Amino acid sequence: MENIISVKNLNAYYEKKSHVLKNVNIDIPRNKVLAIIGPSGCGKSTFIRCLNRMHEVVGGTITGSIELEGEDLMKTDPVLLRKKVGMVFQKPNPFPTMSIYNNVAAGLKLNGTRNKKTVAPIVEKSLKQAALWDEVKDSLDISGINLSGGQQQRLCIARTLAVDPNVILMDEPASALDPISTSKIEDLIFELKNDYTIVIVTHNMQQAARVSDYTAFFYMGELVEFSETRKMFTSPDNKKTEDYISGRFG
Repeated sequence: MENIISVKNLNAYYEKKSHVLKNVNIDIPRNKVLAIIGPSGCGKSTFIRCLNRMHEVVGGTITGSIELEGEDLMKTDPVLLRKKVGMVFQKPNPFPTMSIYNNVAAGLKLNGTRNKKTVAPIVEKSLKQAALWDEVKDSLDISGINLSGGQQQRLCIARTLAVDPNVILMDEPASALDPISTSKIEDLIFELKNDYTIVIVTHNMQQAARVSDYTAFFYMGELVEFSETRKMFTSPDNKKTEDYISGRFG
């Protein structure tokens, strides 16, 4: 099994006062789905934000090391890094003043790709990968915020895919969606792992069991357990993991 990200002795702080992540060590396998689970406030979202240096944006600091394909993340230009490690947030966030087309093309244009003959096929391919093309192909000029919540989230996924990342981070991407839209996002995750590595934060144990190949359980800033999802959900090694998965706390 080949790993794409290697995290060693990761500690994360907010303004050096709050110690959010404590000595986290984990290797993330390539072209797999890793679910991050744990109760609120355990450091799940902070962890994935460290993987594309978004943690710094909110005033956080880290110690330890994170490598992407052998390269030190902290020595990588953040703009270049976020092209390689895309992010989909909990609440869909299409750019409100942009059309569907321009939402998907935004990252390409930001990175200097502006030729329409180059951009248009990538926009179409990204919308198809996000399972949205058939629903919007005749209305690419309308604002992205005119779409339903589930469509907006798939639009944000298409926007992430357009810049051809290696890794896609998803912070509870379906928590604000209805069951049908949630199912579409989960089907999409299953398809995308053929081409991308996906790290998804979720509060939903059933969702973690359905979509992920591996699961990491965080508790009070520590990585308690990491294993194949099937093993963790049937025979976890740690009593805390078992108690959380079975609903005894959280």
